Amino acid sequence: MTDQSPELLWQPDQQRIERSRMHHFMQWLASNKGLSFSDYNALWQWSVDELEDFWAAFWEYFDIRHSAPYTRVLDSYRMPGAKWFEGARLNMVEQAFRFHDDEPQRPAIISRSETRPLQELSWGEMKKQVASFAHSLRQMGVGPGDRVVAYLPNIAEAPIAFYACASIGAIWSSCSPDMGTRSVIDRFRQIDPKVMIAVDGYRYGGKDFDRLDVVRGLKEELSTLEQVVLLPYLNDNATLAGCTPWQQMLRHDVPMTFEQLPFDHPLWVVYSSGTTGMPKPIVHGHGGALLEGLQGQGLHMDIQPDDRYLWFTTTGWIMWNAQISGLLLGSTICIYDGNPGYPDLGTLWKFASESKVTFFGAGAAYYLNCKKAEVRPTDFGDLSRIHSVGSTGSPLPDEGYKWIMNELGDDVLVAPISGGTDVAASYVGCCPIMPVYAGEMQCRSLGTAVYAFDDNGKVVEDDVGELVVTKPMPSMPLYFWGDEGGHRYHDSYFDTYPGIWRHGDWIRITARGGAIIYGRSDTTINRQGVRMGTGEIYRVVEEVPEVLDSLVVDLEYLGRESYMPLFIVLRDGAELNDDLKGRIRAAIRDNLSARHIPNEIIPVAEIPRTLTGKKMELPIRKLLLGKALDQVANPDAMANPDSLDFYIRFAEERGTAPESS
Repeated sequence: MTDQSPELLWQPDQQRIERSRMHHFMQWLASNKGLSFSDYNALWQWSVDELEDFWAAFWEYFDIRHSAPYTRVLDSYRMPGAKWFEGARLNMVEQAFRFHDDEPQRPAIISRSETRPLQELSWGEMKKQVASFAHSLRQMGVGPGDRVVAYLPNIAEAPIAFYACASIGAIWSSCSPDMGTRSVIDRFRQIDPKVMIAVDGYRYGGKDFDRLDVVRGLKEELSTLEQVVLLPYLNDNATLAGCTPWQQMLRHDVPMTFEQLPFDHPLWVVYSSGTTGMPKPIVHGHGGALLEGLQGQGLHMDIQPDDRYLWFTTTGWIMWNAQISGLLLGSTICIYDGNPGYPDLGTLWKFASESKVTFFGAGAAYYLNCKKAEVRPTDFGDLSRIHSVGSTGSPLPDEGYKWIMNELGDDVLVAPISGGTDVAASYVGCCPIMPVYAGEMQCRSLGTAVYAFDDNGKVVEDDVGELVVTKPMPSMPLYFWGDEGGHRYHDSYFDTYPGIWRHGDWIRITARGGAIIYGRSDTTINRQGVRMGTGEIYRVVEEVPEVLDSLVVDLEYLGRESYMPLFIVLRDGAELNDDLKGRIRAAIRDNLSARHIPNEIIPVAEIPRTLTGKKMELPIRKLLLGKALDQVANPDAMANPDSLDFYIRFAEERGTAPESS
């Protein structure tokens, strides 16, 4: 699967290299540690070979604020369970508010939405609001370890509430209000929240969505809630009985304080769905999220204090957490709430021009949609300040790289990244001092021992294998909330290769040290950056009275559009007509996510199952992607081997398999 002649698209000039933070970090290592490296790949190799030395140097270089020093960087290489920076006491939020004290009017957040015009929030005003909100939370009885959940869109109030929550040591968790009610309940109920912050509604695609009834339902379902803060967003006059108005949280004139916490004190709970059961509530710590946030945004994306950083996201996607980490570097974050295609696909480009964005990020699907629609971004304003364009959520094919450069200029760094909610970081991504080859991410992230493994647990070079991490990362989960004994955590990442983190992506590390992601190797469905476990989809689909059984796969593959068929077994006498298709799609949209509505609903006689009754999702996915039957399934280990005949014919007749290379 090697690529002998990749197309070189971009080379940084010397000026670009010298003004990058990555270059400055390498110069600092030479001056302060006596360490010189011939190129980035040599630096990466040192960073994983000498893991403790790298992270100690990183801590010193970024001058991590702390009230007590660490006693050692890392206690062991065991995974899971490695302990980082024991003894240190710090607070992630303190890192952000070390900047711009002499320029309090400098913008911290620039925002726009379908309901609000362009707005700026200064660093001084943000600090004042965060301090007041934190004080109000304390008055509500919130302290270190208490959970505060947010049902908020991607607006300025969300980072204000998050930084307030984190500053007092409370644990944050958020869901976007466009998520289905059951999805929100399934996530929040697991962590027993004390306080919820919610909006009354939102506008998307020009249509208003009132959410007051949903908020009432959440109040009833989340039995541990003691307080609810309501933010009027859709309707300025919105109220709800028993709720504290948002503005009341901002009435205090108090100094900013930072609760000093252990390095591994829980910061937030994020959710990554498996193929069965409830969404996994993943807990990350203050220190790990801080270090990986500084590395990903500061070194690899080259975000600096003068930058204006936009990544289109929702509060239910890990890229929201990544975007607000831009504040840890003193940059201005630019956030948009609404449909990026309304009234047309120029909406985000117009916002980027208005807010003078320098780093523009979005899901890969957005760029491909712009290309198909023949959008010319520069028709919507001056985009000359943009120096880098980030992409994630799904693989960006060659034509995506080329379209970005053709439209925005050959001096723009195309900067795709690939990581995960699971580690709140990138495994592979961009580097401002390296060349860009079409379809290929530039490098493995510093301090991240990423390799491709074959089925026998051996490293493969310049060939496709399982993405693994062989040494601990500071931002690996502390644990899953409520996972007594850590069994679910272990089974999620370490059951395939003992002691080795398996992420669930196909990856190829190229001869140049770059990386290409080929999609999911498991059956979690990732559509436009939003991950949903198949188990969540089954719970909703199989509640439809006519549906007996179901199976869903996403046939995403590099360079092809995602195609997600839903196979269903109907009850006797039921017919798959337009009415039933509409009800199935509505159930998925209303309860889970509009992004996970299937491309096609197909009736089948049986769902293939193992002898133990498990749905054979991954074998069917591989079969439909072109693998031979004897490579994906053992009929002797199946309860109903004849059921495979339909899927073999489906792949042949419908051409779902990728073209052979």
